Amino acid sequence: MELSNTLMESLGIKTLSLDKELVVMTMPVDHRTHQPLGYLHGGASVALAESAASVGACLHVDLEKFHVFGIEINANHIKSKRDGIVTAKARPVHVGKTTMVWEVDIRDEDEKIICISRCTIGVVPKK
Repeated sequence: MELSNTLMESLGIKTLSLDKELVVMTMPVDHRTHQPLGYLHGGASVALAESAASVGACLHVDLEKFHVFGIEINANHIKSKRDGIVTAKARPVHVGKTTMVWEVDIRDEDEKIICISRCTIGVVPKK
């Protein structure tokens, strides 16, 4: 899967591990992911969460036959952060033929929870 020229590349998101049951990605907390007051932007956390869920969903389908798209996401922003790295761990809750639901925890370097997210993925046949 090509990640260059994507939002993931722009935000500095890196993939640490890919498994059908666990996707782990990191993202820096820096000028690319800050909101105007210098803290991690909630939208950047959501982008990280949806990226991890979407990449995980890709592992469950034949990408020659199907597309996967995020169709709903929620996020609870628990703790703020000014710098460093956050790590997303995405796990499937439901893997169906037309939808998947993924839970994503985003934590800091000390394993403190930054954001909890749930993402619903649509599985769409290619035409």
